Amino acid sequence: MKWAALRAAFPHTIPIFAGFWFLGLAYGIYANVSGFSFLYPMIMSIVIFGGSLEFVTITMLLSPFAPLQAFLMAILIQARHLFYGIAMLDRFKDTGWKKYYLIYGMCDETFSINFATKVPDGIDRGWFMFFVTLLNEFYWVSGATIGGLMGSLLTFDTQGISFVMTAMFVVIFLEQYEREHSHITAWDGLAASVLCLNLFGSQAFIIPSMIVILAILTLIRGPLERKGI
Repeated sequence: MKWAALRAAFPHTIPIFAGFWFLGLAYGIYANVSGFSFLYPMIMSIVIFGGSLEFVTITMLLSPFAPLQAFLMAILIQARHLFYGIAMLDRFKDTGWKKYYLIYGMCDETFSINFATKVPDGIDRGWFMFFVTLLNEFYWVSGATIGGLMGSLLTFDTQGISFVMTAMFVVIFLEQYEREHSHITAWDGLAASVLCLNLFGSQAFIIPSMIVILAILTLIRGPLERKGI
């Protein structure tokens, strides 16, 4: 059962592997050239496991000690995971001890796969989500560690490298869009994001847009379920 779930999960994580290794290497190199040994990106990638926050953490470690500012920054950057958790409440039921790791290891990419992918027949859903989560974390941790080791040997301009993740999310969105019979939820997300982007700006639109999306989906959930969407 476990090996079957691993074989079923692995192909879905291959695009994540490409993105995570690319960004993980860049993060490890960035940490190294900032004066940190490879142990810092390795440990932070395991404990924090939040790409955006880990990049910011390097800057905060080089700044004057400000624990309250660091705490608030971490909440603001990772607050979107609150909405991921709400969306996954039903899917994490009856997964036993694996639920605690699934909660801990749920990053953006893992959420996208576990939420949108239909688990093949005969595959245990809990083990499938577990291996998706484990593989994605392994990709990020190994990439960050290798980047930290390579940082003293390689130097290059990493400006704009984070666009890799943006491109990957576009691909995931398009694949899910094509699988849906109705595109109401997709247009809901796009409209809410564009609206909040114009109202709050590029630095503060994510949380408001998620609130708007959640509110709209809550309102239309009944009609969608009755139509089988």
